Amino acid sequence: MPSIRMKYWLTRVPLMLMLAVMMAAALVVPLTAAAASESTSSPAANGPAVYVIPVEQTIESGLQAFLERSYKEAEEAQAERVILVINTLGGRVDSADEIGNLIRSSSVPTVAYVQNNAISAGAYIALNAKQIVMNPAGSIGSAAVVDAAGTLIDNPKTISYWSQKMSTAAEMNGRDGSIAIAMVNPDAVVEIESLNVTKEKGEILTLSAQDALKAGYAEHLADSVDETLMWLGLDQRTVIELKPSPAEQIARWVTSPVIMTLLLIIGIAGVAIELIVPGFGLPGILGIVSFGLYFFGHYIAGFAGMESVVLFVVGIALLVIELFVPSFGILGILGITSLVSGVVMAAYDTSDALTSLLIAFVIAAVIVIIFTVIFKKRGVWNKFILSDRLTNEEGYVPAASKEMLLGKLGITLTPLRPSGTIEIGDERVDVVTSGEFVGNGKQVKVIKVEGTRVVVREVE
Repeated sequence: MPSIRMKYWLTRVPLMLMLAVMMAAALVVPLTAAAASESTSSPAANGPAVYVIPVEQTIESGLQAFLERSYKEAEEAQAERVILVINTLGGRVDSADEIGNLIRSSSVPTVAYVQNNAISAGAYIALNAKQIVMNPAGSIGSAAVVDAAGTLIDNPKTISYWSQKMSTAAEMNGRDGSIAIAMVNPDAVVEIESLNVTKEKGEILTLSAQDALKAGYAEHLADSVDETLMWLGLDQRTVIELKPSPAEQIARWVTSPVIMTLLLIIGIAGVAIELIVPGFGLPGILGIVSFGLYFFGHYIAGFAGMESVVLFVVGIALLVIELFVPSFGILGILGITSLVSGVVMAAYDTSDALTSLLIAFVIAAVIVIIFTVIFKKRGVWNKFILSDRLTNEEGYVPAASKEMLLGKLGITLTPLRPSGTIEIGDERVDVVTSGEFVGNGKQVKVIKVEGTRVVVREVE
């Protein structure tokens, strides 16, 4: 027969796993199908066309996935030109590097239209384009490497690497590489002959649209994309403006480091609370939805496969089984390994995923402890502990103490073999001997009282 503990988990675990699988399927399958249908809807019959693609807000892995999809559509449609409308203050260097590779390797030439700002990683993306057109109010540059807090990174290797990447991208399209270095390295002293200025040590170069035109970092100034098309002689072409799909917008939001960590915190805490302090429902639902959004966002962004989801679900299942199947920790270790592997494999950057997961575990543990203390009377351990009290108010009468009988004499009413009944005064008492037989009508003495157990021996 299954124990009470096993019965509890056998009724609880399948429900949690079923909800997890259903939630993952409900989130991933329809939205993935929608994203796939959008990615195959490129109008290849339009002939030579111009694809206008926005590069806005922060440069990160979600933007990279959107641009990969957009360039694929442009190539399949045999587009004549791609115009990247850039307005960004920068973002991740690794994502910008991948986007730069995408621009260079594409069979469709790219024109960068700097609508407002092409700062930091945005400047690198613009430099990879064949031509740069700028809005008169735009600016480009300030590409020094900074950390998440915005502090300049002074690691010589990092500065040297990024300076080389920027100067190579500039020179590849006939631009002065020293100007690109001046945008990156605050210690570099660079003479810019075309502007008749010298970038001094401790400064980071940023060019206005007019200075960029003089320095050869822009080929033309235009107030709009339409003016850019006229300057290129492409104003009669079919213009196709691509926008991130709803699924891609969610993916860009979900794959940002802060939101990714927040989803992991809610997911871990929600599922743990539902398992340890069951009966609420809401924490478990929030946890499953958070994990579903995490994997959905990374799946749409192209970083996660179904194997990541499978590993995560298997990890949760192993951890739950470990709670009621003794395995000396083996199942628990395998579950944690599987869970961590699923989360890390789904992420764009392994180190970022591990950092987010560690932070999420610590914060979630604190939340679970606080929640457990507040609702400790509903904890899972109370399913296995008898908490009923047999009180007088509920009709339960405790057995009377027999201590006062110690040393008293009585007469046996029945033979003691070795238990029987004696009479002490007017009271009948159930007693036992130390093992010897005592006949009926004999005098006995109480020699020991242990709770309700009364021990007697015959008096000679």
